[in-house]
Amino acid sequence: MNHKEFLELCKSKVVLLDGATGSNLQKAGMPTGVCPEDWILKNPEALINLQKEYVLAGTDILYAPTFTANRIKLEEYGLEDKIKEMNAELISLSRKAIQLAKEERPELKEKNIYVAGDLTMTGEQLYPIGKLMFEELVDVYKEQIRYLVAAGADLLVVETMMSLQECRAALIAAKETCDLPVMVTMTFNEDGRTMFGTDARTAVTVLQSLGAVAVGVNCSTGPDQMRDVVITMRRYTSVPIIVKPNAGLPVLVDGETVFNLGPQEFGLQVKGLVTDGATIVGGCCGTTPEHIAELAAQVKDITPNLAYNPKVRALSTERKTVEIDLDGKFLIVGERINPTGKKDLQAELKEGKLDLVTAMAEEQEENGASILDVNMGMNGIDEKETMLSVVYELSQVVNLPLCIDSSHVSVIEAALRIYPGRALINSISLEKEKFEKLIPIAKKYGAMFILLPLSDKGLPKDIDEKKQIIHTITEAAYAQGLTKEDIIVDGLVNTIGANKRAAIETLETIRYCKEELELATIVGLSNISFGLPERQFVNSTFLALAIHEGLTMAIANPSQDLLVNTAFATDLLCNKEEADLRYINRVTSRPMTITSGAVGGGSKNTKSSGDNKETGIASNAAGTQGENNDEQEVKDSIIYTDVIKGNRKSILDHVKQALSSGEQAAAIVDTMLIPAINEVGNLFDKQIYFLPQLIGSAETMKMAIDYLEPMLQGGDSDKKLGTIIIATVEGDIHDIGKNLVSLMLKNYGFDVIDLGKDVSCDKIIETAKEHNADIIALSALMTTTMLEMKKVVDANKAAGLQAKVVIGGAVITQSYADEIGADGYSTDAQDAVRVVKRLLAV
Repeated sequence: MNHKEFLELCKSKVVLLDGATGSNLQKAGMPTGVCPEDWILKNPEALINLQKEYVLAGTDILYAPTFTANRIKLEEYGLEDKIKEMNAELISLSRKAIQLAKEERPELKEKNIYVAGDLTMTGEQLYPIGKLMFEELVDVYKEQIRYLVAAGADLLVVETMMSLQECRAALIAAKETCDLPVMVTMTFNEDGRTMFGTDARTAVTVLQSLGAVAVGVNCSTGPDQMRDVVITMRRYTSVPIIVKPNAGLPVLVDGETVFNLGPQEFGLQVKGLVTDGATIVGGCCGTTPEHIAELAAQVKDITPNLAYNPKVRALSTERKTVEIDLDGKFLIVGERINPTGKKDLQAELKEGKLDLVTAMAEEQEENGASILDVNMGMNGIDEKETMLSVVYELSQVVNLPLCIDSSHVSVIEAALRIYPGRALINSISLEKEKFEKLIPIAKKYGAMFILLPLSDKGLPKDIDEKKQIIHTITEAAYAQGLTKEDIIVDGLVNTIGANKRAAIETLETIRYCKEELELATIVGLSNISFGLPERQFVNSTFLALAIHEGLTMAIANPSQDLLVNTAFATDLLCNKEEADLRYINRVTSRPMTITSGAVGGGSKNTKSSGDNKETGIASNAAGTQGENNDEQEVKDSIIYTDVIKGNRKSILDHVKQALSSGEQAAAIVDTMLIPAINEVGNLFDKQIYFLPQLIGSAETMKMAIDYLEPMLQGGDSDKKLGTIIIATVEGDIHDIGKNLVSLMLKNYGFDVIDLGKDVSCDKIIETAKEHNADIIALSALMTTTMLEMKKVVDANKAAGLQAKVVIGGAVITQSYADEIGADGYSTDAQDAVRVVKRLLAV
């Protein structure tokens, strides 16, 4: 199947996928705790019969049962050496199911029914949260994809994904391995975000730009709970939308986990999602061939709506999208992260430190930058490795998209490869190497790029030559599949002192690009005033004129008040949407200062944000009126800041410094570490922080606690609040959430005994007896393992233990906890701390 065939299929009908595999195979006898793929190969008829029924129900694309048949997952069962034959045989079983269905129903013989090779998460967390490097994950996916392609898969599906970065790894692996179409679906919580904080709009922005032929949502919830996600995706997507919901919510009936939507209600609700914009539909947990048959009947007469919106100009992080609207608000690309002329920054980079980089990033974010330019070009360092370190760091500490700025193609590509969102390339000119190499790179990694109208001859001699260069580069980009929404043209500002028409020519470039070519534009402001006195007035006036002509963004220092306030005021005068509120908020929230020098030019007269190493979230949060001095001192402490920011590299040094200055270990825990992790929890609850930041802060605090623990023995801070046994239940090998809960509870002073994943009920109860546990904490990610929780609850009661049972996980609800008699339910790691404290009254 090629991309054209896939799109033709989507145009011809509402495409039907299959339904659940795991829950149906369990009904057919698959026990918990086994490798599903291995069990299927030993019991092939169970899979063949199920998939045959899906084909008879109307399925167009059948998911081969290769879900976790990757090297990392198979290693857990000692089966990694059988990965090739397992993937091949599993594809073959799906083919056989199709063949049998066609033999049973002759009218299906002429129908094309496709087999999708199925990939998902590995269970290992990517660096910098975990230890798995991005390139290792790409290789893991490449290996499985090679075997799937060799076995005859018609297309690929990457499903049940929580991490956008893992989706990127799979898409890149597919691009570098085959030409098959790739569909991608993620799981979203009821708040509209994935576990790692990605919202639906950001998922669409990144995945479709990387080449996914269809994007969507599967698992997690029933159809009705997916509506907001689908509506959001429909607003921004230029590719088909997939929905594969569960059959409602899991409930306990006669000791068995079932889902509350029967086939008819499921079909009606998914039909509603088709009305909302979905064009590829199926079922996930709890659905059966009957659900798919009913769904087929509901959508058979619907003509799919593929009149999607034009591609939207947008950059993104892993958790946020920044739209670039030709008629929208003016955007600032923060220029500060560049070592040129910054001796302190140069010295730190040579030492491998990134303190000033993060401080500059945080200050620019606070001051209103929408995008951050990152340039690591200097002597004495490995530019590529430094750039990679900075990309990893900034992806965690700020939530602004990055503009990758380098003279070297290899540096740009390396940064784009690992960046967990959609980045901007600075820049592509008509210079031979950049022109020939960077356009394909932009296409491959789904990046936008700044078009710099220069050639190997240098600056264009006049406006006509500048326009010709712009046309040459855009035509080459369009020929490789990029669109006008992927390009931002640099107006190429020259010095007014050398060319009196410099401003006029740049303004004409801006007008021409916006009005005639429908292209976004950007400028660097400082050149216009070079050599003139009081340059800030020239720069700010030129900026106002440029915005009026349609300038989209500028590379500038957002801490320059005159420049930025002028931009906000110009938006106001141009009657841009909500410009009045933005202007008022800007000028009333910060005092106006005018400094001499090159505003927007990064001059030596402008104090670098890096000069204040305390700049950042902690100091920004501090200083509110009404706080007492003790609270202020806590928030000003560097150890508090380390935990807030997740500074694992520096916290031990700062703890040692505090100890050497006379601070007591117990005081560090009670007055710095605990308040900091409490504030992290507050930021998480407010959705300012997401899972990556929560993990980073928790691990940073743990490093400090582990170092201080020998000094706490015998003191109040050494007294454990209670003993907790924590485990992922038998048959479930997912432990990301469980590990974070364990870490957070340890940080709060509980004695946590982590039994790991796939833990039997007997072992949990025996350990609880041995340690006289106060709490048994259970995690499950899969609906097929939820019932194990009830076994533990019942066994705990039968044994007469004092332990309270707390449960949680992606598929768990408060109602399920109530039904099985659990004592508590937590939605996430921070909530788990609150629930445990409440149950133990501590």
